[in-house]
Amino acid sequence: MEILMVFNNNVVLARDESGREVVLTGRGLGFQRKPGQGVDPARVVRTFVPAEGADPRDLGAMVAQIPPEHIALAADALALAREELGTPLGTGVVVALADHLSFAITRARRGLAFEYPLRAEVAHLYPRELAVAQRILESVNDRLDVVLPPEEAVPVTLHLVNAGFATADLSRTFQMTEVFEQVFAVIEGAYGTTIDRHGINTARFITHLRYFFIRMHQGGQLAGQDTKLVDAIRGAYPEAYRCAVRVEEVLELRLDQPITPDEVAYLTLHVARLTHSQ
Repeated sequence: MEILMVFNNNVVLARDESGREVVLTGRGLGFQRKPGQGVDPARVVRTFVPAEGADPRDLGAMVAQIPPEHIALAADALALAREELGTPLGTGVVVALADHLSFAITRARRGLAFEYPLRAEVAHLYPRELAVAQRILESVNDRLDVVLPPEEAVPVTLHLVNAGFATADLSRTFQMTEVFEQVFAVIEGAYGTTIDRHGINTARFITHLRYFFIRMHQGGQLAGQDTKLVDAIRGAYPEAYRCAVRVEEVLELRLDQPITPDEVAYLTLHVARLTHSQ
């Protein structure tokens, strides 16, 4: 591999054998090295592949600002999450979590408390990820000279949820979490009931919405189903369909994208199952 840029003694930008630009970390990897020289493969500890469309130099600059031990903490934490959740965890998620942990450790050492929004929503919507995040926090604290407060499990949870979008930008996950609560409010208003956030059908409904968000993000909404099937769903669940249309209006307003009839029909089925269980 050829060095393209040296960020510091431990972080370089290089071109690998396949021609990709990658960020490499390892003790002394960039010490007294210059662009055009080769990389010592024995010194490489981690390889970060930038997401499609991302600037490798921005990624390298960010990695260079994070202490290597904090990157190791994040990488080990996400290895635990990968085992328990089966979630794909790309470079962006590792670096974003490492950056967050590094900042949280600095705050803890200075005795600065931080309140996180959406704590109640995270507990209701992502119980599985929250449980993993709490174990991650315990593992991280076992290796630190300070103790991160329990509240730090909230942003760690959101990073785990965000892994489904294959991006380091948490704004989409925050938006998704807020929209979930709006959707539940619409359904509760339409049916005059309170939805049990801990029920199995609620978990299924949330899973459907999460994959819907991913499809919207990737531009791959459900489409092309038999029109007769869509009409049959509407006819079989008229009340759920009317509710799904209200939900559709909220989603289109918040996401600023039109939603296909197939997605509305699929949403109708999930609304019907959710409300039937209540």
